[in-house]
Amino acid sequence: MQLADSFFPSGSFTLSHGLEFLVQTKQITSAEDLQIFLQLLLRNKIGSCDLVALIYSYKGSKHNDLAAVRLADTRLFAQTLIAKNRITQRNSGRALLMIANSTWQNEQLATLTQDVAHNRFNCLHPVVFAVVAQVAGISEQDAILGFLHSFVTGLLGAAIRLGVIGHLQAQQLLLNLASDIELTYHKAQSINLDQMWSCTPTIDLAQMQHHKLNTRLFAS
Repeated sequence: MQLADSFFPSGSFTLSHGLEFLVQTKQITSAEDLQIFLQLLLRNKIGSCDLVALIYSYKGSKHNDLAAVRLADTRLFAQTLIAKNRITQRNSGRALLMIANSTWQNEQLATLTQDVAHNRFNCLHPVVFAVVAQVAGISEQDAILGFLHSFVTGLLGAAIRLGVIGHLQAQQLLLNLASDIELTYHKAQSINLDQMWSCTPTIDLAQMQHHKLNTRLFAS
């Protein structure tokens, strides 16, 4: 709960993953649009890419195999085609690692911190989340579900701040997405690093154009 809470200062709450651009350009105007947006991200990116790297990293950390963690980090970096996304994922991951290293004193976290200092580790957020969860004694299943819960609630919070939905609609959407979260969880478990993929072209284009907005609440 501590790791998945938006109160945890990793900076992930500053990301809208293209939602802000889609709202400002009137491509997302309702709760129904928002639900489709979240389903697309869960099914065609998070479950098929980010979560795969997270699971591989968790297993590597559990067996004290940091080479596996670094491999997952490298593969996820290569799969993250949009430069802005790589930057935000890295910044969020580094913030998480810094805070975790001072909260849970652990040799793996200390080693990865040194790797970052010597440019041997990109430090992408899903990978770091996995290692921190394992170090904190969280089971693999709870780590996956915690990551998904944090991702979805973060975007629902962004949607509230952008005026697309209210708090009551957000809770209803969270309930509606429960089956999608479960499907995403199971899908990611059936994919290995060599099979990672993502396909969200409209959302990708929105993220690439985000910096052109005259006013911005979010970093992506």
